[in-house]
Amino acid sequence: MHMSDKIYVAGHTGMVGSAIVRRLGELGYRNLVLKTRKELDLSDYDQVSTFFKLERPDYVLLAAAKCGGIGDNAAHPVDFLLDNLSIQSNIIKCSHKYKVKKLLFLGSSCIYPKECPQPMREEYLLSGHLEPTNEAYSIAKIAGIKLCQAYRKQYNCNFITAQPCNVYGPKDKFNSSTGHVIGSLISKFSTTDDSVTCWGTGVARREFIYVEDLADACVFLMLNYNDGDIINVGSGVDYSIKELADIIKDVVEFKGEIKWDTDKPDGMMKKLLDVSKLEIDVGMVHSLRRNGIETDTLPNHKPPGWRCHLSRLDNIMTVDNLPPIEIRAKHDYFEIFNGRHRTVKAIIQGQTHIKAKLV
Repeated sequence: MHMSDKIYVAGHTGMVGSAIVRRLGELGYRNLVLKTRKELDLSDYDQVSTFFKLERPDYVLLAAAKCGGIGDNAAHPVDFLLDNLSIQSNIIKCSHKYKVKKLLFLGSSCIYPKECPQPMREEYLLSGHLEPTNEAYSIAKIAGIKLCQAYRKQYNCNFITAQPCNVYGPKDKFNSSTGHVIGSLISKFSTTDDSVTCWGTGVARREFIYVEDLADACVFLMLNYNDGDIINVGSGVDYSIKELADIIKDVVEFKGEIKWDTDKPDGMMKKLLDVSKLEIDVGMVHSLRRNGIETDTLPNHKPPGWRCHLSRLDNIMTVDNLPPIEIRAKHDYFEIFNGRHRTVKAIIQGQTHIKAKLV
């Protein structure tokens, strides 16, 4: 993938897509093709085909998808199934038709069975029944994986697929109804001073990766991975939902009570990816050593001032009673000072607010 190659990032306005665009820009890639939903309806094959015919991208990163939390998935299975099937099949089909050199399709850790052995290895795909609460989304993602593999088998297309764990960061959905777990909890803790009710028992465990770490991995795979087998992308560390709620509660300085609605589903009780293939076989270790939401000591080879995860979480919270904000570029919203003593500086509406010191 040369600097002059034309690269299409599908879903560039979303959380993952925008992070991929930032990462490509940091590396010097400038010939990017970007279309908003208003400019290009990815569920419309004719529009997608016309776009590919005119633009002729060399490389495609398919980050466009309909995503949401457990409640949104359970309430709208038709939308999650049909929208994702349409988007991914149109782009994958046109990538073959117009001779794209390489495509990366982003799946999800939801593709693995509900009772999957832990940590989840790539070969466990289709080895058991799926988790019912997000079955429609999972089936759509599995269909995308199989379509990429079918094009590789029948037409020798260099289409690869990566399966990330739970992603969080700028442009997440900060909505208690439609957001993923971190975005949903941030919204809940940031909009009340009383009690917060969380779904399930709090015992279920989830693995998290910061969106810019995922973007690093996506670009790395585009440059270094050409195998048809799926590959996991994760941090290798998981947290119970209760642990996560306590972390967010402390960061937001929420003083109220956390309640658990045990009539609501937990989803899969544990979802931890085995990332040994990415680390050992492909050789990507550095980005995945920043573990989930942990404020651990970062690797020595990272440049001074590299962000720590809880700082990042902190800066997508409400600050000084302002609503949750959209972070557009990582250098715009906070800085890190004094090594391990991290002072978080949030820049919101032209004013600087010191939110917290992390030690």
